[in-house]
Amino acid sequence: MNKNTSKNRSSLAAAFSLAFVSALTVSAIAQDGTIYPLDAPEEPNAILLNTGGVEDQPAEESWFRQWGEPMARNVTTATLTPFLPDPDKANGAAVIVTPGGGFRWLSMNNEGWKVAQALADEGVAAFVLKYRLRPTPPTLEGLKESMNRTFASVTPSDDEEEAAPPPRPQWDLSNQLEDAEAAYAMILDRADEWGVDTDRIGMIGFSAGAGLTMHSTLHSETMDLAFIGPIYGGMGRVEVPEDAPPMFNAIATNDFLFNGDIGVVQSWHEAGIPVEFHLYQNGGHGFGLGYPGNTANGWFPVFMHWLEVNKFLEAEAAK
Repeated sequence: MNKNTSKNRSSLAAAFSLAFVSALTVSAIAQDGTIYPLDAPEEPNAILLNTGGVEDQPAEESWFRQWGEPMARNVTTATLTPFLPDPDKANGAAVIVTPGGGFRWLSMNNEGWKVAQALADEGVAAFVLKYRLRPTPPTLEGLKESMNRTFASVTPSDDEEEAAPPPRPQWDLSNQLEDAEAAYAMILDRADEWGVDTDRIGMIGFSAGAGLTMHSTLHSETMDLAFIGPIYGGMGRVEVPEDAPPMFNAIATNDFLFNGDIGVVQSWHEAGIPVEFHLYQNGGHGFGLGYPGNTANGWFPVFMHWLEVNKFLEAEAAK
């Protein structure tokens, strides 16, 4: 695709530099927010993307558990894990799933594996992208302090609540974009093997993963996404390419990233690109597929309906 790389980067920063993430979810369920060490789970189906490492990384990849969910951090080796549907249910559509974590850790289950399995159950081939991350301290105590700093950087103090939210850091996402492009290229290369219609490859992301989805849409020269689904990502305005894909967008009113801003939705609408937006009454940040007791719990069936109505689930669909 021919992308205009001179986008409004300050607006884009609000769309992808997401700091306080699903690991710190404020949800209706009672979970233990303490950070616990966790042995790295087996990932037998993970495929190396061979995109390189991370400079100035002080620690090896490790895992922890918070809010009942496994999280990966200090990821230096990107992988792609396929979740393929039953051949009798497969419809040829494919989705790259990008978990969130402020580009410092990844909520691999809540915003990755569970979402991918839900898609596969609906006949969609799903691929969880475990992308490279910014370094975090080696110890769990250091990680906790890093989380606290991250949260403070995006949360206004009590006397600032009526003012504009603090600016988000503008990070270099070249590693993450390279990982996303490698994932897309691998799906193209193995499309016949995996039963994928290359005209119906989309991307869905959560929090920082929503930011990576948006960044890939606006800046990749090699990815030709059929549709995108940024879920509780940054909501600031962006400059939309003429060939941008249709977008499904969802966020809760009590998400700290919302702040009454729907700029990215307005940008898509004003560009004349199909867009669907769901603003949920509650759900907080990091609701994944949803938790009981909040209205955001219902977004996934709506997303599947959106895909169906737009004919992304039909073999004859073409962009």
